[in-house]
Amino acid sequence: MKGKQKNKIMNNSPIGIFDSGFGGLTVLSAINKMLPLENIIYFGDTAHVPYGTKSKNTVIKFSKMITSFLIKQEVKLVVIACNTASAFALPVLRETFKVPIIGVISPGAKAAVSASKNKKIGIIGTEGTVNSKSYFKEINKISKADVYQQACPLFVPLVEEGWTSGEIVDNVVKKYMKPLLNKNIDTLVLGCTHYPLLSKSLKKNLGTNITLVDSAKATAQEVKSVLKQEFLFANKKRNMKIKFYVSDSSEKFRIIGRRFFGKKMSYIKKMEID
Repeated sequence: MKGKQKNKIMNNSPIGIFDSGFGGLTVLSAINKMLPLENIIYFGDTAHVPYGTKSKNTVIKFSKMITSFLIKQEVKLVVIACNTASAFALPVLRETFKVPIIGVISPGAKAAVSASKNKKIGIIGTEGTVNSKSYFKEINKISKADVYQQACPLFVPLVEEGWTSGEIVDNVVKKYMKPLLNKNIDTLVLGCTHYPLLSKSLKKNLGTNITLVDSAKATAQEVKSVLKQEFLFANKKRNMKIKFYVSDSSEKFRIIGRRFFGKKMSYIKKMEID
């Protein structure tokens, strides 16, 4: 009886999600749509954003502190909704903590291999993600493919300023995409959780022959698979709740975050992790 009760409590425990700031809200949105009955706790490390330009050791340090916080909230699974943190911290977090931990890179790599016909795959991401070559390694574990990477450092500030379309955005997109187009890619992985908000401009400037892979959707599918495998789906009789924690201004997060999540965020609390 005690075992059954414990399993029931764990099923009703929340999913923990963290990111360096706002981009992971696209992952949260995808998980919420696919698994609408699940409680979710999201942590945005807005005091230390962005992670893409920080050292590996720094990203690992912040990731361990945030995961410790989420574990204290009794989450049943942790999602690293940040490509840079997934690239740098995932192995360390899996060695350190006992709950299932999912990154965004492996699901995105699998989706890219499945989508590509000519096995020429482009990756766009932050400097940290690109330099880690994590997508390159993951894709080539699955299939022999030509993988071409492009760091896009201006994409994140553009998105956070609300600039997701228009002439300026199109010009920046064209500049970054030119080397990849020259490689005849047929698939492009959006290797940063901010980038789905630029999909309109990317599709416009890449044309209809290139498939965009949104790692947020692929990650949501991975979460669903792990919950099924571990028998951890939420009890259907209860009400779903989403709580947001940030390490800096909650009001700024509320304003900018809605662009990513697309819904009103009622519970937001500042929580320092240093």
